[in-house]
Amino acid sequence: MEEKRGQFRRNNQFVTSLSGEMSSGLFAKAARVKLSADELLFNAGDEGNGCYRIESGLLKLSILSAEGGERILDVLGPGAIVGELSMVDGAPRSTAVYAVRDSELSFISRAAFLAFAEHHPALYRDVATLLAQRVREMNDVAVAWSFLSLEGRAAHALLELAEAFGENIGDGRLLIRQKIEQSDIAAMAGIARENASRILNKWIRDKIVSRHAGYYCIEQQEKIEALVGA
Repeated sequence: MEEKRGQFRRNNQFVTSLSGEMSSGLFAKAARVKLSADELLFNAGDEGNGCYRIESGLLKLSILSAEGGERILDVLGPGAIVGELSMVDGAPRSTAVYAVRDSELSFISRAAFLAFAEHHPALYRDVATLLAQRVREMNDVAVAWSFLSLEGRAAHALLELAEAFGENIGDGRLLIRQKIEQSDIAAMAGIARENASRILNKWIRDKIVSRHAGYYCIEQQEKIEALVGA
């Protein structure tokens, strides 16, 4: 995806900031964990006993309101790391993480992480970079929820997905190569599912967005970007 939206950047691929040798070393003795679609990996408040690398599938980081409403903070695909914050401070998990679809992960304990970092202190620099990126992403979400219209918030969520999983398939069209439900876009945008459905159906009628076999495609990127002020 062409980088136009300077105020809306993301990079959830932690391993791209590690050398191949460091990444291989960190997860050399990792245990494999399998999750079924909608299965909980860990909940907010759980012990931060290790971190995970996504090998296949898709996970979402969520918080729940007192009324039971879900807000998706991030959607992560293969290569991304989950649970890295607890590796630094040893505190409990700050969010809930669910599998969006069947997923396979590599798991290392916090003790293994700290032992590796003792011999490879550059790992902490990479973690600091990741955490800074997370803070920037949360700032972007706060801006979207505070100042954008409902349609702008839905556009922001769709662009976030396209930036993470989009593929340019020609003529400026961006195919999001992950099957995402309307409810997921609503939860990412912090709007009601009914509003997300109305907005997405309007975009489809106007040929701004299309959907084929469960995959969304941004047909007119400039119109979606205009809704977030890009």
